[in-house]
Amino acid sequence: MAGASSAEGRGIAVVGASLGGLRAAEQLRAAGWHGPITVFGDEPHLPYNRPPLSKAVLAGCAPTSGTELRRRPSVENVEWRLGSAVATADLTARTLTLTDGSVHMYEGLVAATGVRPRRLPMPGGPPRHVVRTLEDSAALAAGLAAGARVLVIGSGFIGCEVAATARTAGCAVTVVAPETEPMVLALGPHLARALRLRHEARGVRFRMGRLATELTPDGCVLNDGTEVRADLLVEAIGSLPNTEWLAATPGLDLTDGILCDAHLRIGGIPHAVAVGDVARFPNPRYGPVPRRVEHWSVPGDTARHAARTLVAALTGTPRDPAPCAPLPSFWSDQYTLRLQSFGQPALGDRCELLEGDPDAPDGDLLYAYYQGPRLIGVAALGGPAATTAAARHRPHLMTLPEPEPVT
Repeated sequence: MAGASSAEGRGIAVVGASLGGLRAAEQLRAAGWHGPITVFGDEPHLPYNRPPLSKAVLAGCAPTSGTELRRRPSVENVEWRLGSAVATADLTARTLTLTDGSVHMYEGLVAATGVRPRRLPMPGGPPRHVVRTLEDSAALAAGLAAGARVLVIGSGFIGCEVAATARTAGCAVTVVAPETEPMVLALGPHLARALRLRHEARGVRFRMGRLATELTPDGCVLNDGTEVRADLLVEAIGSLPNTEWLAATPGLDLTDGILCDAHLRIGGIPHAVAVGDVARFPNPRYGPVPRRVEHWSVPGDTARHAARTLVAALTGTPRDPAPCAPLPSFWSDQYTLRLQSFGQPALGDRCELLEGDPDAPDGDLLYAYYQGPRLIGVAALGGPAATTAAARHRPHLMTLPEPEPVT
């Protein structure tokens, strides 16, 4: 019976108590694990939804209490060790050492530690903020008064969402980033340009193709010598995977997250799996290269597969031979606009405009992205009709590519 080996009382340890950790616990139960599950989280909160932190919560339109994720009845008997960060892991001895020095033994391990904000490698500047936790969002919200000068360094998801929220609050917003267009790495140059035009139509100023070389009490100096003045600074320059707790384990590849095989096993170890933002694994939809994907849908998709892999290993039951092959998707709300994507537009080698006028300051847009002749992603910008149009293409993205012929 699944979970019978848990008689030793160790069970499964889930390291990380955010969305990935919650979904892992739920999927372990769904996969038939009846033994103990202990979830360790460095924050004092039960799992909560992070996307609103740069939008509705930051704008004061939604209470922080409303971000707590609903937990299924199946995890009512899961033990939550909140505010208990894991310092190191010994994957051979199957032990975790917490920052308070206590040691926890386990039978199976799920790594769900996610990511943390990358910080600018320079001192000084006006009051500096990131957006990752409830506390981060509250601290930034306190400074978004009408007329405040907000400098956002970085033009990805967080940078653009914070810019939209701050501008809606009446702040004067400047975005600085080295790329050619905001969110260009996720959207490609055409849709990214249209996104910039819509921000500019609402008063956001962009300094694209620029780097901050110095932070001053009044803002920053750019690499072209100009100074941008600001009352507060938001650092939105990407993220770093939380893998340090595994650094003492020999043989693991932690160069960009935790390298896993196609079944999400860490370094091929049968009793250890990874899920969510921290997992780097090959997705057969997009070739053999292992990648990390930081989209909201990925923790749930990877948790489902990883749970089955782990429970099969711990109980000696057959494992599903199919590899983990999620279809990534994301959305981003900015002003009254929504960005919606399915698939992997970033991997496309060309894109095609299906609907809309990209030069207009408003209106719906829909792009298709191709890798050779194959549709690999769709992305929409606009209102409900645009997101519905993108969703219509989702079935065409679900089909796995034909395997390469053996020669």
